[in-house]
Amino acid sequence: MTSRMETLAANLTAGLGDRVFRVTGLPDEVTILVDAVHYREVAMELRGNCSLGFEQLMDLAGVDYSTYGEGAYDGPRFAAVLHLLSISNNWRLRLRVFAPDDDMPILPSVVDVWSSANWYEREAFDLFGIVFADHPDLRRILTDYGFIGNPFRKDFPVTGYVEMRYDPQERRVIYQPVTIEPREITPRIIGEPRYGGLKS
Repeated sequence: MTSRMETLAANLTAGLGDRVFRVTGLPDEVTILVDAVHYREVAMELRGNCSLGFEQLMDLAGVDYSTYGEGAYDGPRFAAVLHLLSISNNWRLRLRVFAPDDDMPILPSVVDVWSSANWYEREAFDLFGIVFADHPDLRRILTDYGFIGNPFRKDFPVTGYVEMRYDPQERRVIYQPVTIEPREITPRIIGEPRYGGLKS
């Protein structure tokens, strides 16, 4: 007897053909890896093909693979990972697409395929620096307008580059270089003479 996930994997292979690099699956989920060149047409096929029927994009997230596998990974650095839901067929799919250029990661936008991708793509742009070509309003969504850098990239410093504070003399918020002093934290150990019934 064929499971639903096996049926989905077979439908994906039949509907998408060689536009998919790899179809992998666990008992409850299927993941496909798509080349950036075919990303938009695959997205439209996933939504429009009745045997697939992924009407809803549940999530889209950027990923930085630069430290993946503790340095053993040797592939493209930035990816977008989409989680799709087919309400009509009652199954889910994970779609992964890598940006071909690590220095300027660009992927096509899928806002016109799934409108819920709008803010998710803005978030991936803001936090990872992934540019989504033809996005209708690609601008920062979580960091402020003067923010420099992409805070979810693995090479972004934990402390950031600048800090913000209110200056009472100037009566406004100002930015300045980070002033966090490095410090050594020594754990404080409290000994209890009769802990656990033991005598010291």
